[in-house]
Amino acid sequence: MDPLWDELFPAEQALIIHLLVDRVDIGPGGADVRLKLEGLGSLARDLAAPAEFARAAA
Repeated sequence: MDPLWDELFPAEQALIIHLLVDRVDIGPGGADVRLKLEGLGSLARDLAAPAEFARAAA
């Protein structure tokens, strides 16, 4: 994802963050980031879909 991140539009980046992050708590000891597991699965499926589509078309 890292090489692709800079190529995305800010709106696309925001959508990915909204899909992945459930909650962020910031305190004196640091930050606690809670991820949405279903969002991670959804993102993985979306990223794999173009590859699957290309294989089916070939």
